[in-house]
Amino acid sequence: MGTDDRKNDKARVLFVCIHNSARSQIAEAFLNHLAGDRFEAESAGIEPSELNPLAVDVMREVGIDISNNRSKKVFDLYKQGRLYNYVVPVCDDAAEKCPIFPGFARVIQWSFQNPETFTGSYQERLIKMRGLREEIKNKIEQFIENKI
Repeated sequence: MGTDDRKNDKARVLFVCIHNSARSQIAEAFLNHLAGDRFEAESAGIEPSELNPLAVDVMREVGIDISNNRSKKVFDLYKQGRLYNYVVPVCDDAAEKCPIFPGFARVIQWSFQNPETFTGSYQERLIKMRGLREEIKNKIEQFIENKI
């Protein structure tokens, strides 16, 4: 195993997206929150950017604070020797090209709408982000049920 592997029985999961600013951050937070005793989740992107403020707001609404998270570059994690049981790209197939992370055990493709495409007022975009948050949470809950 890689240099960062820990001696525990947790399945390691990497959520990958282009910017690591919303979808992958939300997925990481939910998996660690809901099943951190069985999974160790991280997230990263190809072109990391700032956290999406809407993602921070909608996660705060459900009692999960991601405001101090930072976007990470996927290949920096690989260079550190990290290995994962699951790599989960969460990009929308039609709009983005998700990376393939080297050194993985299994890739599971999920596709969620890119919140950067949300339009309207802050409140309208917030409503759309809440819907995205719930889609991701439901997918995480299914993942937990099927992988335990």
